[in-house]
Amino acid sequence: MQRDSWQTIRDRLAGDIASGKLAPGARLPTEPELCAAFGAGRHSVRRAVASLAVEGKLRVEQGRGTFVEAVPLITYQIGRRTRFRQNLLEQGISPNGEHLLAEIIPAPARVAAALAIADGTLVHRVLRRGLADGVPINLGMAFHEAAVFPDLGARRAGGTSVTDIYRDHGIADYFRKRTTIFTRRAEPDEARLLAQHVDHPVMVLTKTDVTAEGRVIGYSEAVWAGDRVQFSFDSLDDAAPGGEERNSDDR
Repeated sequence: MQRDSWQTIRDRLAGDIASGKLAPGARLPTEPELCAAFGAGRHSVRRAVASLAVEGKLRVEQGRGTFVEAVPLITYQIGRRTRFRQNLLEQGISPNGEHLLAEIIPAPARVAAALAIADGTLVHRVLRRGLADGVPINLGMAFHEAAVFPDLGARRAGGTSVTDIYRDHGIADYFRKRTTIFTRRAEPDEARLLAQHVDHPVMVLTKTDVTAEGRVIGYSEAVWAGDRVQFSFDSLDDAAPGGEERNSDDR
């Protein structure tokens, strides 16, 4: 084959994906099988597969193999009462959440600023992974002051929702005060947990929860797989008093 054989392999595989010959969720042949099929060396095959993984067409799972990306683009609505579960169910997608971590740490400067507390104040840090039809789509890191919600970490680990925890602490309603979104490269651990290529970008969404009186009660940072979701902001009907949006990311 020619010097640019990896591009030929990439284009052939991309064509098979587009035509449905390689169906969503299908496992790619092994590296030796691809080398034999294309009459190419391992370097060319690896480069072609890596290129398609960066484009989001393939998903490389450590120890399992390489698969055709199966998750359709999800439209995630951010608004008044929409929840992670509701967002996916309305699109015919099965939602799930996995608890990964719950610990108490001194608040880093950015977290302390968001929660309007002193640097180093003890906070819960809870990490969860959201899945759509069994495929990871986001990692959510939430922070709450430990003195205000002493049981939050254990209850989140047990599957209790943030809304229920707030309610049990006398907070009947709460709102999303501010949402920011930016993109960056995935950290290696993030790429692993999201089952995506490390060179593929992620979208980072941060939000702050406040009570109806404006008291800050929670801050979170969610890392979303960049090729699996798009955000829709519903603001006209979802505005709360003071221009705040009602919270929409509890699962």
